[in-house]
Amino acid sequence: MTALPTKICVFCSTGNGNSPAHLEAARSLARAMHANSIELVYGAGTSGMMGELAKTLVALSGPDSVHGIIPRGILRYERPGATVDEIEPPTGILRRYLAKLGLGGPPPQRDTSALLRESEYGRLTIVQDMQTRKKMMAKEVMAGGPGSGFIGLSGGFGTMDELMEVVTWNQLGVHNTGVCLFNVEGFWDGILAWMDHAIRTDFIRSEAHGIVVGKTTPDECLEWLRAYRPAGHGMNQTLEDA
Repeated sequence: MTALPTKICVFCSTGNGNSPAHLEAARSLARAMHANSIELVYGAGTSGMMGELAKTLVALSGPDSVHGIIPRGILRYERPGATVDEIEPPTGILRRYLAKLGLGGPPPQRDTSALLRESEYGRLTIVQDMQTRKKMMAKEVMAGGPGSGFIGLSGGFGTMDELMEVVTWNQLGVHNTGVCLFNVEGFWDGILAWMDHAIRTDFIRSEAHGIVVGKTTPDECLEWLRAYRPAGHGMNQTLEDA
């Protein structure tokens, strides 16, 4: 029986930050994932830290090692030159209207991988909206082998939203994998301090403390995810409930 591949979903910025340490952290994480035969699930960005992470791993492990998931509404921003209309043939009412104009018939067979730059940034899945993307990312991780989980590199509001959602899903019992903050130059110190304060003031249960931790090297992140064991919070929700 073939062992399931370890899959890690990484949340991070499409920006560079003002220190070269952030881009280098993305590259170093990709190198560590390659060395451990780990597959990447990510937000499909091609710029900044997100793009650096994906293209570094693709260069080392090949396009099948990376799966980008993107909402259709932001496709044109993350894959310049590609639009949903170019990727997905017209269907339904539009197909029938085009047929009346003599423009119908089967859609042309096209290889869209070049348009989507899959040879540089990995396989791409286009979804309807942000929430569908987050659920698909979680499903990929949940279907992975030992050591699968989530890693947060430096980022802004979007990164924080994604991280807090998967932390909450762990607490609700939706998944049982850990969430590790790759803490580059103390970027996550404030969040880690807030979490400790929220536990001390009884707004987060103490048993939830181990859901998310901060580590300062890629190897520490991967080792912690391999060793992670869920504490159990008495809930057993599903992604359909989320």
